[in-house]
Amino acid sequence: MIGTLVLATAFGLVVGALLGLLGGGGSILAVPALVYGVGLPLAEAVPTSLLVVGLSSAAGALPRLKQVQWRLALVFAVTGGVAAFAGTAVNKLLDPSIVLLGFAAVMIAAAVRMLRSGDAVGGSCALPGGGVHWRSCLPKAAAAGVVVGFLTGLFGVGGGFLIIPALTLLLGLPMAAATATSLVVIVANSASALVAHLGDTTIDVSVATAFTAASVVAALAAGRLAPKLSGLKLRRGFAVLVLLVAIYVVLRTAISGTA
Repeated sequence: MIGTLVLATAFGLVVGALLGLLGGGGSILAVPALVYGVGLPLAEAVPTSLLVVGLSSAAGALPRLKQVQWRLALVFAVTGGVAAFAGTAVNKLLDPSIVLLGFAAVMIAAAVRMLRSGDAVGGSCALPGGGVHWRSCLPKAAAAGVVVGFLTGLFGVGGGFLIIPALTLLLGLPMAAATATSLVVIVANSASALVAHLGDTTIDVSVATAFTAASVVAALAAGRLAPKLSGLKLRRGFAVLVLLVAIYVVLRTAISGTA
């Protein structure tokens, strides 16, 4: 049991640091870490991941609250919160191996997007003065919120790897505001999905506590360090890591046929 807690702490530090540095995205490694690193079954790893990601994102958002675009966060949270319940319902109907393979596909797509993207911002929704053209962009923001929320419930991820490009490329937010807003949305979506999952599953409190505490501490520390580092280099290095983990998930699932 002590060995399991040590592993949970170690992986929590990694996930929390990535969340703090990237403003999202680090959560995509939480489920593989809990399943293959800590040894939890998928049915327990998903809600545990949601708890860890939600609390760690809240910690990462604290130093950035002044940069949050609260109206956009509300749109994403409302639409995503509803969709998270739908994603959770689908998760319960699927075989764990199918969920893991689908999760790996999402990881690969996210890694490719991060490798191909630069620091471009300023989508068609941005106004010259820095605001958002709500009439044309509200439907786009709502649709993006639905996609992110559904994936949060289905796979137990925060969705920062989708929220940040939606906020920067689609709505035209600067990266600092997108990062802060993404963390708030992740908190809201994770909470909704966790509530949906708790009805018929249990969480190992000791593992969840160790993983979460380590993740929160790392997210707070990394959040202060992030402005001093190159966001582009961080994202590309992280993309390579995500791609390697996705390949590992595919191979393990193909060999075992189960979680």
